[in-house]
Amino acid sequence: MHIHIVHPDPAREYAFIEGCDILESWNDPDDPQASIARARVAPGGITRWHALTGVTERYLILSGNGRVEIGDAAPETVNAGDVVVIPAGVRQRIANTGAEDLLFYAICTPRFTPACYAALE
Repeated sequence: MHIHIVHPDPAREYAFIEGCDILESWNDPDDPQASIARARVAPGGITRWHALTGVTERYLILSGNGRVEIGDAAPETVNAGDVVVIPAGVRQRIANTGAEDLLFYAICTPRFTPACYAALE
């Protein structure tokens, strides 16, 4: 077993077409079972409607306040410590409803690849 300790470099954060900033924590083709990325949505920001084909995504809210919309379900308020489970292929978006950055980990199984991303607007 090979042990990995990864120290994500904050300077590698990038703007993603979805409307948030992403810092990859773990996304390795040699470990296709999962990927982990930190997402940041600025105050007043909202991500675009999108879905992940064949990938279940979990948001682990780290800080801030938000409102998540999944499929046709009613919008739900999310805060630090909450976990949101988004089934594969289901439309989703998240808004920052607070005064500070909304930070969360996006944990994908199997791992996120650009090919699985489906823009819906």
